[in-house]
Amino acid sequence: MAIARALAMSPKVLLCDEITSALDPELVGEVLKVLEQLAAEGMTLILVTHEMNFAREVGDRVVFMHQGKVWEQGDSKTLFANPQTTELKQFISSVRGLN
Repeated sequence: MAIARALAMSPKVLLCDEITSALDPELVGEVLKVLEQLAAEGMTLILVTHEMNFAREVGDRVVFMHQGKVWEQGDSKTLFANPQTTELKQFISSVRGLN
């Protein structure tokens, strides 16, 4: 519902903080499809998310934060394929389906 209210204002940029938290898996998939469509239509999305597969596939740029600090940032495909910091390497190895 919050997404619908935000989109009703026709924003150029949509900022979402853990938009899929507390949703059941079916709803998570639906929300991610909507966000993917918005990105495909050219909307700028700034997302805070733990949905790493989504970030890798849909994101143009990713900023990896750990303990409130930026550890890495860059092109999403490159960042996930070639992490530079131990922190991101450990995080990727802990997320099922990312490595």
